[in-house]
Amino acid sequence: MFNNGRTGPKESNMAAPLPETGYLRLPQILGKPATNKDPAIPALFPVCRSTWWAGVKSGRYPQPVKLGERITAWRVEDIRALIEQVAA
Repeated sequence: MFNNGRTGPKESNMAAPLPETGYLRLPQILGKPATNKDPAIPALFPVCRSTWWAGVKSGRYPQPVKLGERITAWRVEDIRALIEQVAA
């Protein structure tokens, strides 16, 4: 039998583990459906954008960090803590 080196699903369909440190943009947290150009991004925290921003405003979700004039991100450590808090 011919082995093409594949051992399972395509890499793009698998969720990558979170890095120890760094930043995540909103589509990386809430997920994003696949398009013709880009593969789907699975949600780490499956809520809609308006719920997320309301939670940020109320303090339920972590505050973002501005990386530039039009770039908003969240610290990986804060998102990891949020996921662990909800899972507990």
